[in-house]
Amino acid sequence: MRRVLVVEDQPLMRALVGDTLTHAGFVVHTAGSAVEALTEFDGFDPDLLVTDIDLGVRPNGVDLANIVTVKAPHCAIVFLTNYPNASTAPGSAGVPPKSLFVDKAAVKSADQLIGVVEAALTETEPPTLGSDPDSALSSLTRSQLDLLRYISLGWSNRAIAAHRGSSIRGVEKLIARTLESLGLTHDSSTNPRVLAASIFIRHFGVPEVTDSV
Repeated sequence: MRRVLVVEDQPLMRALVGDTLTHAGFVVHTAGSAVEALTEFDGFDPDLLVTDIDLGVRPNGVDLANIVTVKAPHCAIVFLTNYPNASTAPGSAGVPPKSLFVDKAAVKSADQLIGVVEAALTETEPPTLGSDPDSALSSLTRSQLDLLRYISLGWSNRAIAAHRGSSIRGVEKLIARTLESLGLTHDSSTNPRVLAASIFIRHFGVPEVTDSV
């Protein structure tokens, strides 16, 4: 039987993914951190690693995937995460080749999740997933996502500029481009900055000062 190691720091999501794959006939072990996953790994020898990228602490999911690839090159990798696409995820330039990247919000059914897992194991094209209501986030760069995080924290342009080591004018231009990408600049009856923060929080949750998205 095929073995899957699921790594997710959120207990409810971890249980949901684990139960779904177990009911589909996979042998599943779950872990809440990369350290716990590596402790499980050698004795379990999974065919597939399904991991979030942000695991709350380091090593993160990208670090874990690279360690696993060295230890077991046969092990397929699926990143199941809140990032809208691979290019916006921290460390994405270093992900193992042939890894699949799946936005959690785009997975609408157990069948879709199982389809992604099967595609990773067989190195075939993954299924087309449903559209995400916050799909405009997928057009943003890493810098723009970081900016939305700062806005969601309630930071002023001056505070953002100081943190980024840039000018206030530079921050204003980045905000304008970001709001334009989100389609939030043409309605005078709303506050686009507040709407942008609400989109970010709906997708990623309320950030903490020490969080990375």
